[in-house]
Amino acid sequence: NNVKILIHSLFLLRKWIAGGVCHSKVHLSGKTVLITGANTGIGKETARDMARRGARVVMACRDLIRAERAANEIRRSTGNCDIVVRQLDLASLYSVRQFAKEYNATEERLDVLINNAGVMMCPKWLTEDGYETQLAVNHLGHFLLTNLLLGKLKSSAPSRVVNVSSMAHKCGEIHFDDLCFEKRPYNALVSYRQSKLANVLFSKELACRMKGTGVSSFSLHPGIIRTELSRHVERWSLLLKVLLAIPCMLLMKTPWQGAQTSIYCAVTEGLEDKSGCYFSDCAVKEPAPEGNDSQTALRLWEVSVQMVAYTEET
Repeated sequence: NNVKILIHSLFLLRKWIAGGVCHSKVHLSGKTVLITGANTGIGKETARDMARRGARVVMACRDLIRAERAANEIRRSTGNCDIVVRQLDLASLYSVRQFAKEYNATEERLDVLINNAGVMMCPKWLTEDGYETQLAVNHLGHFLLTNLLLGKLKSSAPSRVVNVSSMAHKCGEIHFDDLCFEKRPYNALVSYRQSKLANVLFSKELACRMKGTGVSSFSLHPGIIRTELSRHVERWSLLLKVLLAIPCMLLMKTPWQGAQTSIYCAVTEGLEDKSGCYFSDCAVKEPAPEGNDSQTALRLWEVSVQMVAYTEET
């Protein structure tokens, strides 16, 4: 009996950890979905779902070889051959500009932009633009990309921008006086939390600026996922890894489960009045108070504009 109780308890725990599932049957024939970091993890599963719904899927990835491999797998598994791979390095503002220039010149539509790519707790690396990597990839690159594609999003309205954040934003703070850790010791976790809070604030301010245009903006926590995102996390001892392996398998979502909230925000009908909201497990959730601060969101937008040297004519 004790064994049965334990098994049942583990089953209920696993079901709770798995979280929500997107049940929308919306078909996306004639629509174009752009996903950053779509060659692995939840980005790949999100791309697969969009392909199954009949969308034209543009996979924006840094590693073209891995991206083409993932695209071929998605084509085979969904029967949708309208899958396009394009190179995008979010750590390079030049790469972002080149990608957006090509996209705007060659693609007719952009119905859903899913800002999915990210790095987590990497060492203190600086990008070619001189910015700390987590801030640059997780926030600044997507900020510039979104702004450069706003014309296409507006012309395709109703359209959506989906920003993959994290519950880690709830411990975050935007250090406006030292965004790139030039004045204080670098802390990978503090940096990650700052970048994820930036995702929530960016989504909120974008929603305010897009009122009346037909462009909606959402941010979300996908859950704790078994993906490559944590590859930079400090190495554990082999013994500790073994001891934690089973609990981690139970407590972490699969990439398919982790993609569900991204998919939900991308396709669920009637979400337009939730623009600017934060989601988790396919439901609106309350972000941290810092994520609801309109003044901080506005200030971050203005600082980001300066950092990426963005103008409407860019």
